[in-house]
Amino acid sequence: MSTFFDALETRSPQQREADLLARLPAQIAHAQQHSPAFARILQGVDAAAITSRAALARLPVTRKYELQQQQRDQLGQAGQGPFGGFATQGFGKAMPRVFSSPGPIYEPEGTRPDYWRMARAIHAAGFRPGELVHNCFSYHFVPAGSMMETGAHALGCTVFPGGTGQTEQQVQAMAELCPAGYIGTPSFLKIILEKAAELGIALPTLSKALVSGEAFPPSLRDWLAERGVAAYQAYATADLGLIAYETEAREGLVLDEGVIVEIVRPGTGDPVAEGEVGELVITTLNTDYPLIRFGTGDLSAVLPGHCPTGRTATRIKGWMGRADQTTKVRGMFVHPGQVAEVAKRFPQILKARLVVSGEMANDQMALLVETQETAEGLARLIGDAIRDVTKLRGDVQLLPPGSLPNDGKVIEDARSYR
Repeated sequence: MSTFFDALETRSPQQREADLLARLPAQIAHAQQHSPAFARILQGVDAAAITSRAALARLPVTRKYELQQQQRDQLGQAGQGPFGGFATQGFGKAMPRVFSSPGPIYEPEGTRPDYWRMARAIHAAGFRPGELVHNCFSYHFVPAGSMMETGAHALGCTVFPGGTGQTEQQVQAMAELCPAGYIGTPSFLKIILEKAAELGIALPTLSKALVSGEAFPPSLRDWLAERGVAAYQAYATADLGLIAYETEAREGLVLDEGVIVEIVRPGTGDPVAEGEVGELVITTLNTDYPLIRFGTGDLSAVLPGHCPTGRTATRIKGWMGRADQTTKVRGMFVHPGQVAEVAKRFPQILKARLVVSGEMANDQMALLVETQETAEGLARLIGDAIRDVTKLRGDVQLLPPGSLPNDGKVIEDARSYR
């Protein structure tokens, strides 16, 4: 059995980058021509000129709340559909299903095999053609069940649609059908195994799992391994499909072959230095739902080097928190984008972090700034910019480069809420 899903996983990084960037102009042009939302967002953009990451980084980032708002604004309008103008297909044969994620945000499903590109992650978790998969992701409202089922079918597996809940029935089905593995949330797999032990029912064939949808700490991974289940993570969203997946090396997550991934400073569209924590921004090559520079709101960072398994795609550390650090100070909302706007006014600023401290009703705000310059009056000028941008007063502390932690935080809420 091949270690790899296909030859794309082991091509040279240079070939992968060239292939992705070669497909980018056509995808942008397609979005401009067939997606009313991107026709507006990318108005005036010369798609043929977007052939590099630097050119891509000059395009605006569309964040999830903007997509949701666009959908909200158009719901109930005849002929608009529920997708806010982002989808390029309408209801009918080209769109067999529509899903709803919390928000709600509506997502289309197209007709291409493995529409969400999950087969690669399922293969990396050890599943192979001809096996039975017990799929415990939900099959109603959200797309998770379909995402995994269509991926398993593309891999050549048969699927038992277990869905969520009914723990005793799940155990009974596993005992009688003898699936090769489980797909679902890691917490529900733990519940199933505990119930099987309580009932005295052995599940000897359940030896592998692909888990997603929630945190998967090493302690739970080890707990499952002690019970004979090797579980691996997939990082995917309902908007984008697969973004990255874990391999048997267990060193970060390998990026999928069908996405262009950037990591940007929260609140901006500016790429960070390699290794620095920032927000994951994804461009998909899905022509039915061509999301260009879509901000996930999730924090991560690039890992140096390549996966020991031989896969050559970039690796990320996995989910490291949320990028939307908006907070309320003295009754006013302060956004990461405002911190970025202050920093952009001063080329001397290398990195900035706003710290909100104090107790309820006694907020204190300080901008911690990494800079190599200590010119007299710089702190005062930055303080003036803080007030101009946020309409709030804030102290300024000038720090030497490397003083601030690499955790992706642009706004730190250090207040006491006792």
